[in-house]
Amino acid sequence: MNSIEFRRHLHRHPELSFEEHQTAAFIGEQLTAAGIAWRPIARTGILARIEGSLTTPETAQRAVVLRADIDALPIEEQSDLPYASEHRGVMHACGHDLHAAMLYEALLRLHHQPDFAGVVFGLFQPGEECNPGGASIVLSEEPFANYTVEAVIGQHVDWQLPLGEIGLREGALMAASDELRFCVTGHGGHGAMRHLLHDPVAAAAAFTTRLLSLNDPEQLRVLSIGRLMAEGATNVIPNTVQIEGTLRTFSEEDRAEAHRTIHRIAEEIDREHQTKIEVDINHGYPSVQNDAQLTALARSAAAELAVPCHTISQLMTAEDFGFYTQRYPSLFYRLGVGSEAGRSHTATYAPSEEVIPTGAGVMVALTHEVLKR
Repeated sequence: MNSIEFRRHLHRHPELSFEEHQTAAFIGEQLTAAGIAWRPIARTGILARIEGSLTTPETAQRAVVLRADIDALPIEEQSDLPYASEHRGVMHACGHDLHAAMLYEALLRLHHQPDFAGVVFGLFQPGEECNPGGASIVLSEEPFANYTVEAVIGQHVDWQLPLGEIGLREGALMAASDELRFCVTGHGGHGAMRHLLHDPVAAAAAFTTRLLSLNDPEQLRVLSIGRLMAEGATNVIPNTVQIEGTLRTFSEEDRAEAHRTIHRIAEEIDREHQTKIEVDINHGYPSVQNDAQLTALARSAAAELAVPCHTISQLMTAEDFGFYTQRYPSLFYRLGVGSEAGRSHTATYAPSEEVIPTGAGVMVALTHEVLKR
């Protein structure tokens, strides 16, 4: 099966995070048919393995990990593609089907021309779209414990970049993400008798305003509140108010400082309003941090392939690829599919399959560059 057919099958049969049972079975079948060894990983993922023909005892433990995510989103597809989703309410609206197809194509090329020294792992990773993230589960299984991982390489299609062009950035590329949940408890009652109340609505409003003041004008830290529920009435003050939001940061230091500040603000609001704020900060993905040497190698590989390459700005979106960057030298880059694709995470998103050879080619070229060092 070629990579276009491979992608269209995945697009037609999308599955949500950690439900990728049919997806994994299909990928395993295609790898077996191609003669590529693989095993299950992280519940519903696949880990392929190819050993280079130039491998010696001295290089047998050197490894490159090529990673693609395979889960879909809970979106009802509204495209007219002949291979549109057949699973109601589920769609590959983020390009993970393309990521998997590019990894599949890269593995086919490396399998047929294994002229490298070392081992290449092809990681078809489940569960990127939800906490705790499939990457954290992969790493908890220690699949590379007996290897020296020289690089973990991943890519993501991007509708904001021109078709077939690469976006790179050394250091922090994508933000860490934390989910924020607060319960503000006071003493409610009749809206006309404020002197008898410890008003959680007023406390929640003051707390939200203080939280939003943590936003950095240079967009190095972003905090947003997306849900605020006070289930009272026009003349009824409730006893509790629920607040939910998200925090995005680029460094672990700033992340920890923001957490401490949130707790401090909650304590100050409680003293001012005689309320009790329960603070629940759910640690999400860490920031994606690109290795400097791998970034330089990627620029070189792109130049050799005549693939246009850009330095891109930091992104406040998050990716569980950040877990790999905490453990191993890693590189995550963006691959343009052009504005014609439409915006990702929408029901009409339709990125071009023309990028599959480019994405696969960059992965293969980078693999050779890394294992030549």
